Amino acid sequence: MDLTLFTDIEIIFGLSIFILLLFHRLRLSPVLGFLVTGMVAGPHVLGIIRDVEQVEILAEIGIILLLFTIGVEMSIKELWDIKRFVLLGGGLQVIVTSVLVYYVALTMGYSSSTALFLGFLVSLSSTAIVLKLLQEKGEMYTPYGKISLGILIFQDIVIVPMILLTPILAGVPSTSGDSATSFLIKGLGIMLMVIVSARWVMPSLLFQIVKTRNRELFLVTIIFVVFGTAWLTSNAGLSLALGAFLAGLIISESEYSHQAIGNMMPFKDVFMSFFFVSIGMLMDVSFFLENIVILLALASVVIFLKSFAAGAVTFIMGYPLRTTLITGMALSQVGEFSFVLSSFGREYGLLDERLYQSFLAVSIVTMAATPFVMTSSHRISHNILKRTNNRILINGLSSRNTEPDKVDEEMHDHLIIIGYGFNGKTVSNAAKTAGIPYVIIETNPETVRTERQHGERIHYGDATHETVLDSANIKSARVLVVGISDFIATRTLINTAKRMNPDIYIIARTRYMNEIKALKSMGADEVIPEEYETSVEIFSRLLKKYLVPEEEIYRFTREIRANGYSMLRQHSMEGNENIFNLKDELPGVEVTSFKLRDDCSFHGKTLTELNLRKKYGITVLAIKRGKSMIANPTGDVELLSADTCIVLGKPEGLYQLRMLMDGNTSSEECPL
Repeated sequence: MDLTLFTDIEIIFGLSIFILLLFHRLRLSPVLGFLVTGMVAGPHVLGIIRDVEQVEILAEIGIILLLFTIGVEMSIKELWDIKRFVLLGGGLQVIVTSVLVYYVALTMGYSSSTALFLGFLVSLSSTAIVLKLLQEKGEMYTPYGKISLGILIFQDIVIVPMILLTPILAGVPSTSGDSATSFLIKGLGIMLMVIVSARWVMPSLLFQIVKTRNRELFLVTIIFVVFGTAWLTSNAGLSLALGAFLAGLIISESEYSHQAIGNMMPFKDVFMSFFFVSIGMLMDVSFFLENIVILLALASVVIFLKSFAAGAVTFIMGYPLRTTLITGMALSQVGEFSFVLSSFGREYGLLDERLYQSFLAVSIVTMAATPFVMTSSHRISHNILKRTNNRILINGLSSRNTEPDKVDEEMHDHLIIIGYGFNGKTVSNAAKTAGIPYVIIETNPETVRTERQHGERIHYGDATHETVLDSANIKSARVLVVGISDFIATRTLINTAKRMNPDIYIIARTRYMNEIKALKSMGADEVIPEEYETSVEIFSRLLKKYLVPEEEIYRFTREIRANGYSMLRQHSMEGNENIFNLKDELPGVEVTSFKLRDDCSFHGKTLTELNLRKKYGITVLAIKRGKSMIANPTGDVELLSADTCIVLGKPEGLYQLRMLMDGNTSSEECPL
């Protein structure tokens, strides 16, 4: 029995464990870890993997599963919510980057086909690395986080037509000699198959499979559909990857798509690791070391071009300079899909060996630099903003049509709200109801335009800059509420606001507890951490259900906030003598509810006639009748069948009542 492949897989997994642990400590992407694993184990370094071709076969399966999961995750609703970022932002970013790289490659002497293909490769960014870093920093819901997500989604989709265009760029005719008309007919036939399957065939098939409650059968069916569709498209002259993507689209329209992707994700992760390992094996480390200066220079050029292209697109969409710079630098790397596309380019002769090695080296360098580039983007944007005075450049193109209203300039003793998300809307509605004069500052030009049409007092601009705060008359404002998700921008904004108006009262929102101290040191008077305020609200409502007095709940929540939420952070409540205890508040007493059955003899009797307090030591606190509530009922209130009585009493009395209810007594009466 030949155990070569088994041995190679074990070597890859064993080596990747140590490398991934090291990369985790260095806070680097696992993608880079698998690439380095392949470089170390491959023929150019240690040479311990004997059969690279077998690993590449496993990598091909990884590509198929990757394209399948992308197809399944394509939610029409989610794409519609950020359609402007996806279609306009993503489309322009790919076009601008491809054109820039195209002309740079032409000047370097490459053919137009290779130059355009290089433009395709460089235009794609790393979804895995960027989204992971944004999530770790809590920046997914910032303006630059949403824009980056939209552009990345478009890049994930556009990989499919790029794969289809690759043989056309290479001038490779169809293997079966089919004409363009025949190829078009095949394409239309496949699209028709996708529509029919997604609409009628697949939902019915999966329904029958799910009815069996057999997980193995469901998994085998999904795998069969994925590989079967990939096989069909391959035989039609298209790629396996496209077939996998179409299979994902077919299943995405069924109600079982989440179960399908949940079952396939572990397989996708494992086989995609082989893909990145195989890419690392192909990289010639000696080539990189011999040409390290040139390759590092090329990597720097790629980072600059991609930052410029993505930043320019963001600026065209109307966003401020700060958002423009951070978005551009977030998307400055070459992505994992570029490796997928490069394998097709290599197959069709668009990349020779030297160019392919250069591409691998430059891509890996840009990916490795991403965490450092994204971290430094805030500092770089801040330094550039300090040296910029142009209003349109600072606030974006949309600021041309959003001049401050005269009524806002005359405001005094007013409220300034930063950000018009959920928190901003809530605060503005409350201020409007209370008759408090207020003005809103928002960086989303579409939101500003829409809300102004509705008569809202809203300005467009980046509130971290003095001129924007000055337009809201911050020097005469009383309160500033910061409701944005960007922690770095919040710190800068608070510092700027306090410098312009030392007397202004600042209330800031933050996502995490560990940010409170930093924001208060910058000048915030109150910091509301979302994660703990949610806990306080839940606990307050819980205490109300246990009939803890309102004044005790108020005192408890006030002390929690006054002590910086330290009580909630402690594993034990020991030492907090001033905090109530439910057992001390209601010693030996319980509160419960009983519902009168239809045949209960209590029906039509008053509380005085029943005399529950004397017989069982039970007090009726309230009676729920239908949708109404009778609080603190008097003795002349009659009980009716289907009434729910909320009662208070000692456990033994409640137990007797429950025994009567269950029929375990000789009493003729059938209580509650």
